[in-house]
Amino acid sequence: MTIQGHEDDELPGEDLAKEFYAKYEIRNILGKGISSTVRRCTEKASGQEFAVKIIDLTVDAESKISKEEERIATKREISQLSACAGHPHIIELHDTFETNAFLFLVFEICQKGELFEYLTEVVTLSEKRTRQIMRQLFEAVEFIHSHNIVHRDLKPENILLDDQLNVKLSDFGFATVVNHDHELTDLCGTPGYLAPEVLKVSMYEDVRGYGRPVDLWASGVIMYTLLVGCPPFWHRKQIYMLRAIMEGRYSFYSPEWDDISDTAKDLIKGLLVVDPEQRLTAVAALAHPFLKSDDVITHDKVIISKKSFKSAALAVIAMRRFHIFHFNPQPIQVAVVKHDPYSVKVIRKFIDAGAFRIYGHWVKKGDNQNRAALFENSPKRDLKDCC
Repeated sequence: MTIQGHEDDELPGEDLAKEFYAKYEIRNILGKGISSTVRRCTEKASGQEFAVKIIDLTVDAESKISKEEERIATKREISQLSACAGHPHIIELHDTFETNAFLFLVFEICQKGELFEYLTEVVTLSEKRTRQIMRQLFEAVEFIHSHNIVHRDLKPENILLDDQLNVKLSDFGFATVVNHDHELTDLCGTPGYLAPEVLKVSMYEDVRGYGRPVDLWASGVIMYTLLVGCPPFWHRKQIYMLRAIMEGRYSFYSPEWDDISDTAKDLIKGLLVVDPEQRLTAVAALAHPFLKSDDVITHDKVIISKKSFKSAALAVIAMRRFHIFHFNPQPIQVAVVKHDPYSVKVIRKFIDAGAFRIYGHWVKKGDNQNRAALFENSPKRDLKDCC
């Protein structure tokens, strides 16, 4: 089959997927994986756009076992997505097709793409926007947990956003069904988001397995990252990062966390708890004060509580002051910029954005790695002075 203007050599031939091509017109590539490609497609009958994940199952003698495992895993993912059908914050599986060589999973399309991509553009999110995203994520997690499903790979790359920036939890490739919270023992997921119990069960004998709480740990890592633009656990040497995860060693460092509310920090503290028995559940997280604020946005509706006349008047005054400040911002003190430019929020956001574009990932600020240190260099003495 020939499709002008696209990567035709990567497309399955029409003879290999007649049913799919009869129903859908395939378009440009949206993303790629190791053995799969995600493309935009259009349903011929309705004209509606979707995203199709095309999984290549063509095998040779050496890869036959892994490809068969992939087919089984994909069917398991289909089963779990079908069990979650209809939830507003879980990606909708619209259609499926299977051939000897390919699997086609047709999903609703999320025009804003991954939360990861969105965060790399804006660097950090406000508490209000973080509140919206985390509430919707917890609603999705609570739903799958109530159906005995553990996702096991929560991260910004697996959270999609629709036109209104509403969350759509996706990629259930590692998801599995559990009967209790200590039965899983296999190591899977993304290193920076792995819960301590996942690491421990893979390293030590006679350690209990893990279950639903791993999704809440990953949610805490996501929330931390949304607010300051870098993860709580990071090190260029992965072994040090994994050790910090197992010990629950992270901090709310200055100046990034200086402007973040105590309630936001408290929710993160309740999620990043090493003992899974003491970690917040999705239900408990949804009841946390941070997510109970009056400006919570849920399902495109704003929940507004009754306010007294005095509160309303104070709000009007505050908005007026914000308006004046927006058009007449306070000048940045030159002395502050010279001494510690990273302490200025506007400059810090610019620096962080540049750091991501240079390194291709969020750079963790820690005891031995601090972006503010870029401005603390002093001239080194000439070698001849040391002789």
